[in-house]
Amino acid sequence: MDVPNLTLDDFLSRFQLLRPQPGRSTLNSRQAAVLIPVVRREQPGLLLTQRSPHLRKHAGQVAFPGGAVDASDASLIAAALREAQEEVAIPPEEVEVIGVLPPVDSVTGFQVTPVVGIIPPDLPWRACEDEVAAVFEMPLAEALRLGRYHPLDIHRRGNSHRLWLSWYQHYFVWGMTAGIIRELALQVGFKP
Repeated sequence: MDVPNLTLDDFLSRFQLLRPQPGRSTLNSRQAAVLIPVVRREQPGLLLTQRSPHLRKHAGQVAFPGGAVDASDASLIAAALREAQEEVAIPPEEVEVIGVLPPVDSVTGFQVTPVVGIIPPDLPWRACEDEVAAVFEMPLAEALRLGRYHPLDIHRRGNSHRLWLSWYQHYFVWGMTAGIIRELALQVGFKP
């Protein structure tokens, strides 16, 4: 389904009417959370980061701000907001959390909970140079276009896994990030 004129109100209505359904069970027990920052505009955007090429894990990959839950975090939502502040300077009080998607397993052994939040369009985000190489915004309508995601089936440790692949400008969006965006598109009622 093509969504060229998806407004923020359309997105919010769809998200709130179609509550997230429980996903498949996850295997990992270590908890992590990511923020899916939707930029509040009439034609909303999706804020993404490109991880630093110097990181040990997932170097250079497109990702949402997020990471492991710390003992000091009151909740998964608090962890996602803390990580977003650390990575791209999004103040937690500026995020209107509208819900969460079902958790997904990461290849690094975490159960990752995606937290969906609306952020103001005029935030002066700054990338934490140690963790983030770039911050960019993708039109939400484009991000939610299911036809842009292409499956790749791989076999690892005797199990089959489906990865999703996509490009936006010069950014390669794949793996868990592409899977989460695709899940968000399905959540708000777009059909494959």
